[in-house]
Amino acid sequence: MIDKDKELIANLKSEDNREAAFQLLVKTYQQRLYWHIRKIVVGHDDADDLLQNVFIKVWKNIDNFREDSSLFTWLFRIATNESLSFLQHQKRRNIISFDGVSDYLVETFETDAHFEGEDLQKRLQLAVLKLPEKQRLVFNMKYYDEMKYEEIAEILKTSVGALKASYHHAVKKIEAHFEGE
Repeated sequence: MIDKDKELIANLKSEDNREAAFQLLVKTYQQRLYWHIRKIVVGHDDADDLLQNVFIKVWKNIDNFREDSSLFTWLFRIATNESLSFLQHQKRRNIISFDGVSDYLVETFETDAHFEGEDLQKRLQLAVLKLPEKQRLVFNMKYYDEMKYEEIAEILKTSVGALKASYHHAVKKIEAHFEGE
């Protein structure tokens, strides 16, 4: 674990330094977590709300953080779980049909006024949104977030081999999507 993170965790767990340390935590990780969440749920407003939920959970649970993993991994695990729970909640509320997560995400993406990418970026994002959930997560973390397989394995609690297979299948499906255009 990085010394800065160890110091930050110690300060977060200290009553005297907690607020300043929390502000530093937010400043350090806010943007990266936002984009991670946004790639999962697509919509800006939903990502913004979920990011706040992530930081609330961190504030409430920092004393329970055992430091078995890095702070980065712990934060990304919370963000990933919050995002996936949000999509599950949308399914239960019948906002998303049982098989329609990809359709819901594509529709959200196409109507999102906050997307400012070029045509190629939009086409890639649409191809990614059509992937099954695990492949979409692995592709986003590996391709966009440039995470190592070991980090992704810790966050998603799965094996490196399974992640490599998921990434390979995702890339092949994206390639097929572009060839079929």
